[in-house]
Amino acid sequence: MSELRTTLVQCDLRWEDPDANCRMLEQTLGDLGGEQTDLIVLPEMFATGFTMNSREMAEPMEHSATVAWMRDQAQQRGCVVTGSVAVSAGDACFNRLIWARPDGSLVHYDKRHLFRMAGEHERYAMGPERVVVELKGFRILLSVCYDLRFPVWLRQQPTPGEHFEYDALLCVANWPAPRRHAWRILLQARAIENLCPVIGVNRVGEDAKGLGYAGDSMLLDAKGEALVDEPRDEPFVHTACLSLQELQAFRDKFPSWMDADHFTLTDGVGNACD
Repeated sequence: MSELRTTLVQCDLRWEDPDANCRMLEQTLGDLGGEQTDLIVLPEMFATGFTMNSREMAEPMEHSATVAWMRDQAQQRGCVVTGSVAVSAGDACFNRLIWARPDGSLVHYDKRHLFRMAGEHERYAMGPERVVVELKGFRILLSVCYDLRFPVWLRQQPTPGEHFEYDALLCVANWPAPRRHAWRILLQARAIENLCPVIGVNRVGEDAKGLGYAGDSMLLDAKGEALVDEPRDEPFVHTACLSLQELQAFRDKFPSWMDADHFTLTDGVGNACD
């Protein structure tokens, strides 16, 4: 059965300085690659910090130096590299989670729930659909920061004849220290209710507005118990394994999925979401 070697990269970020952040991350990651890990997870907006200056910082996917950097890193290191960046598409900007594979291909998820308390909903467009990717036998649902507060959006939605839609939930974030308790509890809740591991990567340091970030990056198993949990506000790189065999054994032993409620997800005005 498959094991997914997952690397959490908790780091401080230089404000609106993609070149400096990419150089810092290359140095931080060193020679880490496919012999040691399958997946490198960077925080939300790792190239800029949580900027609302979308019109200046966002670039089209095909011209984004940061997206090109992610593709190059995935190819050079021989593993998937993921994290969110500001991108533009036509007249809209998106907080876009990029999934860069070592074969050069890209998948993306546009953040659905935009953090209105910072005006994100006025600077970025809402993502239209959920995205599940596959790696080493694991189906992984992608999410970004504020999405974590909305359990219906992240709830397992298996197709007829299947018990589970995904096998792990990934959430990258710039989650401020004053709300660190909510971050930790919500990560655990999403793991427990969906019977799946959760990968949560947050930043540390302070942004240009003086807002501090406590990190608390975590890798949780399907019981909500920590495989990686370093509650400290310092940078770190930590790799741990998720076991598909152990996950399936737990789901067989504790089949609460058999009593799950069935529902259809809509966009709030009656239209079904993908």
